[in-house]
Amino acid sequence: MTDGLAEFQERQAIAAALEEIGSLLELKGENRFRVRAFRTAARALAGFGGSLRSGLEDGSLARTRGIGPVTLAIIAELLRTGRASLLDDLREEIPAGLVRLIEGAGLSVTRAQLIHERLGIETVEELEAAALDGRLAALPRFGAKTAAGIVKAIADRREASRYRLLHRALAEAETLRSALRQLPGVLRVEAAGEVRRSMEVVSELVMVIVTEDAHALERGLGPVAGARLVVATPATAGAALLTATGSDDHLRGLGERAAARGLALADGALTRGGTALPAPDETAVYAALDLPVIPPELREGRGEIELAARGTLPILVERGDLRGCLHCHTRASDGTNTIEQLAVASRKAGYQWLGITDHSQAAAYAGGLRPEQLLRQLEEIDRLNDELAGIRILKGIEADILQDGAIDYDDDLLARLDFVIGSVHSRFGMAADARAMTARILAAMDSPFLTILGHPTGRLLLSRDPYEVDLDAVIARAAERGVAIEINGDPHRLDLDWRHLARARAAGVAISIGADAHSLAGIGNVEFGLAMARKGGLAAGDVLNTLSADEFLAFARRRR
Repeated sequence: MTDGLAEFQERQAIAAALEEIGSLLELKGENRFRVRAFRTAARALAGFGGSLRSGLEDGSLARTRGIGPVTLAIIAELLRTGRASLLDDLREEIPAGLVRLIEGAGLSVTRAQLIHERLGIETVEELEAAALDGRLAALPRFGAKTAAGIVKAIADRREASRYRLLHRALAEAETLRSALRQLPGVLRVEAAGEVRRSMEVVSELVMVIVTEDAHALERGLGPVAGARLVVATPATAGAALLTATGSDDHLRGLGERAAARGLALADGALTRGGTALPAPDETAVYAALDLPVIPPELREGRGEIELAARGTLPILVERGDLRGCLHCHTRASDGTNTIEQLAVASRKAGYQWLGITDHSQAAAYAGGLRPEQLLRQLEEIDRLNDELAGIRILKGIEADILQDGAIDYDDDLLARLDFVIGSVHSRFGMAADARAMTARILAAMDSPFLTILGHPTGRLLLSRDPYEVDLDAVIARAAERGVAIEINGDPHRLDLDWRHLARARAAGVAISIGADAHSLAGIGNVEFGLAMARKGGLAAGDVLNTLSADEFLAFARRRR
């Protein structure tokens, strides 16, 4: 094991320890801010460049956003001793069996304790068996419905444990890439697989390592948890990267096309009659198959090879095409920054305009704005537009779609806004009834003030399933009424699912990319929304953010 890889695995272990401390503190009912501090620190480690030990010595780790004095001390203790006294104490205080039940099935502490005491259950497997054979349903205040819900929760969490969200996978891949680049003889390292294809959830990191002496490097490499390492020479790097990136269906299609030309594409090589052909880059491989390069995001086996063969691949939207940043929350509701701070940050990020969308009054849990607060905010935006150069601030709101499909606030107030994002944030019980949820959303789109339907299926990746909703009906109504549909860039949402974007595009529905930013860092969520737009085959003309401010306002006013 090389020093770089050892450091990477040490970093993973420390991040896991911080996550565990956060979970155990949460089980104890500790202050949520303390719990969040440990989880934030764990995530911050993934994005920290360089060695943790060096960072501790030179102070750069202490200056890293998300790592405070308490978590820094625990990181130092883990680096020094391999243990954390706080974690040891928590493990002694909270029985491991309870932790497994709570984390493996999403049980409350009270329920986990009852199950543990009455049935002697300590593992998720034992809990699942008890739920299926009727023992769990027989406990006080449980019943068959609760037992069935626990079975589903176990299955969901078991499935979710196989994956990591895209933004976390990207951070881990970059850290691993930095470690691998330190190996002797390595020329370059590329992330491949699901990360390179911008899959919203990632099951495995795949890294392609290019070196002149592949055999020597392979002999020195040890296993890396959660990652697959592919070693290639400069002559085969293109074929290795391509085969390590594409989905099974994409590679199957390329393999059939190669066979029709007397070639074979497999095991990281392009061959003819068993002899490897030069494949230094992906362009050479696709050219041998009489194809242009297919963007990595599209390599899913969903007709992209046929489009490429016909020369009709879409020219995908790019970051440089985006002029506006939409869906940003300020500290007036549940954000952490002022309008001015968000505007300056957006200007620095290269945007020409910014759409402010705090929560509406029905979202009291999120500090939703009462009418008088919203009116004061509109005045503030007017003042800032007079004072700030290089950025234009648009007056918006993320208004709750109420149970009957009405848009929060009366029409007179909505008419004073430049645009409205409408989102479902409540009455999730309707989610099990596709007809009721569909009727609710369709009614909202009948409002002439609704500009964009926000996070339209309500999903939280690896956490909450999307609503049961008739998306065909939603897309059809959006096309009929001229309502845009959002790709919410929050990496926990990425909703609308990219798989539905082709239908929306074919129907003529405009798509917005929403940052759903609650901080300055949240402006960067646009990058994840952009990745989904590209994955769904969208061009610049399909995305509202590519319009000028005046063009966007004209789009919004067209409905009125």
